Amino acid sequence: MANNNKFYKISYENFKNEILKFIDNNENVAKEIYDSIILPKRATKFSAGYDFFSPIDFVLKPGETIKIPTGIRVSMNDDLVLLIFPRSSLGFKYRLQLDNTVGVIDADYFNADNEGHIFVKLTNDSKDKILEQPKNQAICQGIFIKYYLTNDDEVDVERKGGLGSTNVQ
Repeated sequence: MANNNKFYKISYENFKNEILKFIDNNENVAKEIYDSIILPKRATKFSAGYDFFSPIDFVLKPGETIKIPTGIRVSMNDDLVLLIFPRSSLGFKYRLQLDNTVGVIDADYFNADNEGHIFVKLTNDSKDKILEQPKNQAICQGIFIKYYLTNDDEVDVERKGGLGSTNVQ
């Protein structure tokens, strides 16, 4: 099987609709942010995870949560899943957590109505540390994992919606 695993930006139009919530509807700033999106990449030769970078500066006080539109989508082979985890260093320093504990990006999410836009929802679960995260710094990491099906699997339903759309008819 050919390797079809690749990160892309979503379209500017879809990204703009999400990022304007953070920047007071300033379309010029939205375009600048979009143009500066960094595709996920590994930090070292033997890194398992692809670092995802925040497209915006943000501050998270203890107990606060933020939902970040990464502007990223991913295509992958049908027998893979991309799992999203917090960065270890941010977890140790700030108890930074993904609100869904582990993000699961299925191969068919790429063709979802929202273009497979990957969002990251983070919570600062520390008691007293404020996280000041500059844009274009790594906030989480994605790892491709191969998975297997049972012999009697007969699912033929295809995804139509975006985030949270599995099994929604």
